[in-house]
Amino acid sequence: MTVRIKLPGGTLKLKTYRELRTRERDRRVPVMKMGSLYFVWSKSQSPQEKPHNSPR
Repeated sequence: MTVRIKLPGGTLKLKTYRELRTRERDRRVPVMKMGSLYFVWSKSQSPQEKPHNSPR
């Protein structure tokens, strides 16, 4: 069961270990462990940071 808390700068997610994605397990995003819960921070993307879908 993942809990998501929307905040002004992004989203704070509370997860158990088996719910973590590979990038979260590899600590490529901010992750903090407290007991058996993992707190994962996901920054919200500004319009300039979103990937562009260019036609091929």
